[in-house]
Amino acid sequence: MSPLALLSLSFAMSTDAFAAAVGKGASLHRPRFSEALRTGVIFGLIESITPIIGWLLGRSASTLVENWDHWIAFAVLTGLGLHMVIEGCKHQETPEAVIQRHSFIRLALTAVGTSIDALAVGVGLAFVEVNILLAAGCIGLATLFMVTTGVMVGRSIGSAFGRRTEVLGGVILVLVGAFILNDHISFV
Repeated sequence: MSPLALLSLSFAMSTDAFAAAVGKGASLHRPRFSEALRTGVIFGLIESITPIIGWLLGRSASTLVENWDHWIAFAVLTGLGLHMVIEGCKHQETPEAVIQRHSFIRLALTAVGTSIDALAVGVGLAFVEVNILLAAGCIGLATLFMVTTGVMVGRSIGSAFGRRTEVLGGVILVLVGAFILNDHISFV
């Protein structure tokens, strides 16, 4: 795989994580760069592990993963997104309701939902000549950069729109899940 193809693949794999990160950043109360970086690291690590898992699965049972990856991503992202919409609708604009930081579990589940496509890419990479560790590392670094940037972009949106941004973030997660599902169904 050429360096340009690997770079393109890396950033393509991080676009849905970027969209989810914008929603996460928008739902926080003025997230600091350290929180954006923490989110980027969590997403980047998970996004770099999933193609390796996919590559290993691709060596043994590729059709199992390819047939279900989009449904898993859709279910995880839609569930998290609907939870954010419900939470955003029931919270009042009070200091106690302001979210300063997302839990590790919430971030990790969102990252898993957005990295299911990287799992499928890993399956595909099992059938071509590629250094999977290099590819996974590049995907992880691109995701770290895109997610950190996405949280900071979300911060700007959150400042402009207040608590309603948690609802917006939830809607973004549901839409990302729907786009993943649509992309896979339309190619069938």
